[in-house]
Amino acid sequence: MTTAQPQELDVQPTPLALLLLGRDADPRSERGVECPGDLPSPSDPDLVARARAAKEKLGEKVFILGHHYQRDEVIQFADVTGDSFKLARDAAARPEAEYIVFCGVHFMAESADILTGDDQKVVLPDLAAGCSMADMATAEQVAECWDVLTDAGIAERVVPVSYMNSSADIKAFTGRHGGTICTSSNAERALEWAFAQGEQVLFLPDQHLGRNTAVRDLGMSLDDCVVYNPHKPGGGLTAEQLRGAKMILWRGHCSVHGRFSLESVEDVRARVPGVNVLVHPECRHDVVAAADYVGSTEYIIKALEAAPAGSKWAIGTELNLVRRLANRFAPEGKEIVFLDRSVCFCSTMNRIDLPHLVWTLESLASGTLVNRIEVDRETEAFAKLALERMLALP
Repeated sequence: MTTAQPQELDVQPTPLALLLLGRDADPRSERGVECPGDLPSPSDPDLVARARAAKEKLGEKVFILGHHYQRDEVIQFADVTGDSFKLARDAAARPEAEYIVFCGVHFMAESADILTGDDQKVVLPDLAAGCSMADMATAEQVAECWDVLTDAGIAERVVPVSYMNSSADIKAFTGRHGGTICTSSNAERALEWAFAQGEQVLFLPDQHLGRNTAVRDLGMSLDDCVVYNPHKPGGGLTAEQLRGAKMILWRGHCSVHGRFSLESVEDVRARVPGVNVLVHPECRHDVVAAADYVGSTEYIIKALEAAPAGSKWAIGTELNLVRRLANRFAPEGKEIVFLDRSVCFCSTMNRIDLPHLVWTLESLASGTLVNRIEVDRETEAFAKLALERMLALP
């Protein structure tokens, strides 16, 4: 009996490798907040034992959530894994846990705080683990956008739909203005609901998910969509353009999924004959149009679970997950490769590493609360309203 060896994906590091591996910072897209205190050395051979001991000491007081894009060294300590909304709901279902340690990014921890009880404390192991997409839409920018829509005479007929990958402030704005939140799994249902409430949609903050859902799933044309650029006066659009659009897309994107290109798809088809191309809907529209399958992180996992032995797949999503899936399904004879040849980790997600997790768990075990993520009551109330509208979607 032989043991299947872990697959090595055909990936070539780029000059940005340190950033993408979370070993450096990008001041343009990250919050730049470091953890207080001394972190254990990454070379400490006892890190795994220390994490295990601290977790055992905390017992049921701690519940660790691990997003699919986390490193394997962190995922091994997660009580549950999943996408951002699933994890927030899992946290809400564990009211006995005093500490919710969210191994993900800032907006995810905010969502967990919104959905969990007042007596529960949500902790993010590294406060620098932000999300470049979520940071592309600030509360001030969105408020200014709404003023522009008001001046154009269309605010009353516009319904905001905000992606889960947004800050609590943006979720609260959405709740205040009669809108809903969506995930990459239910974006189509959310848009159908929104168009039943109004004539136009302001989609925040990922233009690609909004465009792909509108065109691919709802049958709109690209001409039905305009892109609002918060860095230009009036969003870079005329009042006439705003009035004529069905989808007003915020100029935001995922730094990981936005890297995939049509050339990536063409290249992998040439390298791997018979390959199935499966991508996340945060990818650019031309990439989605050229793919064989499109779906959320959970969809990608389920598609590979159901795939026949011997099938070949090129996956367009974060590299940690793709590597994990390649190793998981190698014994079943499924060949899984990364869609692009370049390293494509989520740089901020990768800031949560084993030293940060050990520091967090040992601090909590010693009675010291660190890196708590707390959403104020008013923001929480309106954000929860928007989330509840999503949960009520048919």
